[in-house]
Amino acid sequence: MTSAMHRSAEEIGRTEVGPREVPPLGEQRAAADLAHVDTVLGNGLRLLAVRKANVPLVEFRLSIPFAGDAPMHPATAEVLAESLPTGTRRRDRIAIDTELALIGGELATMVDPERLAVNGSALAGELPTLLDVLADVLTQASYVDNEVRRESARIGERLAVARTQPRVIAREALQRRRYGDHPYTREVPQAADVAEVTPERVRALHAAAVLPRGSTLVLVGDIDPDTVTADIERALADWHSPSAAAVLPALPELSGGDVLLVPRPGAVQSQIRLSAQALPRTDSRYAALQLANLAFGGYFSSRLVENIREEKGYTYSAHSGFEFTGDNATVQVDADTASEVTAAALLETRYELGRLGLVPPTAEEVETVRQYAIGSLLIATSSQSGLASQLSALASVGLGVEWLAGHPERLAAVTAEQVAEAALEFFAPKRFTGVVVGDPDTLEPKLSALGNVTVGRGA
Repeated sequence: MTSAMHRSAEEIGRTEVGPREVPPLGEQRAAADLAHVDTVLGNGLRLLAVRKANVPLVEFRLSIPFAGDAPMHPATAEVLAESLPTGTRRRDRIAIDTELALIGGELATMVDPERLAVNGSALAGELPTLLDVLADVLTQASYVDNEVRRESARIGERLAVARTQPRVIAREALQRRRYGDHPYTREVPQAADVAEVTPERVRALHAAAVLPRGSTLVLVGDIDPDTVTADIERALADWHSPSAAAVLPALPELSGGDVLLVPRPGAVQSQIRLSAQALPRTDSRYAALQLANLAFGGYFSSRLVENIREEKGYTYSAHSGFEFTGDNATVQVDADTASEVTAAALLETRYELGRLGLVPPTAEEVETVRQYAIGSLLIATSSQSGLASQLSALASVGLGVEWLAGHPERLAAVTAEQVAEAALEFFAPKRFTGVVVGDPDTLEPKLSALGNVTVGRGA
């Protein structure tokens, strides 16, 4: 086969009379028929259990509010999360791993400034054993000295690498630019602090903060929602406290401002990170804003990607999307560029932000992103793990199955005029602030000429 017989993606996507039409969505199947229970247990834990019996498995997502403003909290929380499944008074690390392996199960933990997450899965018929292991680590975690030391050393090595990564540097810079010294900005603990964490400190944090009241447990799989509540109530009977889990303080609303140039001397690539206030999923206008975001930069055929990636080649990856924290929502714009085209990429990004409001998405664009939004949501929730993760995120703001089931209809009802209104209001360039991380000698002259850029002093 000769090269002349190969067609480019653009050629494949077009016909003699123009671009190929996007095929219409098939008939939508409502998710509302998912049998479920949404209740609060006696210990204050919210349980959201959904029957999805397409495979004989069960997935759970436990989310515990885990905020703290003490200087050592981020480091202690990180060690706690990594050490939590390493042993209890009844089971050591090997016993936990062996028991989970015998039931086709797994247990994973992670922590951020907002919450401690404990996720897991197993064969549906082995749910009692999975719940017993979960209850054990929640109520009897031992944090023995050698396990804590081992996890602390491993975390320290990981942090040493992470803090050299441009994306981590850019994220920390954006967080400080947006929220100053708010506890939410302390996503990556200091390695020196991790080295100071003791088993006693971890045990004390567990006793004070790993609490059911205010937490949520999402369970999805081949289960009976009518009986699983009692099963979980029994399994977690020893997990109780009159206190509630610690919720992150409310984030301040963002206002627009200059982009901050964060020096990274010698860098050959720059990170552009912009952010503006958005709408939470509980707002009636969220569906329209979601479609406006997709049209701007939320998927591969968006305006931003077509401009700075496909047409101009300034970046391999550009994207915009939402970040939800408690009742707060922001929209982020990310792009990594070569240093010599960073200013041009920022200029084009600002141009596309303004164009979205002044030249709003056409009816055809809106229909395309609508199909993308509905289709990707259905794909994301087609598996047990995907549905569990989606519901866990929604449960953190009090939403559940009903919101998820109704969202395709809300997306389908959005008009092009509503998308235009959201684009004009929420994507105006003046609403955005952010950072550019890169080599100051290369970037400062052009960014200063571009305007609305403040030069930082220090890495």
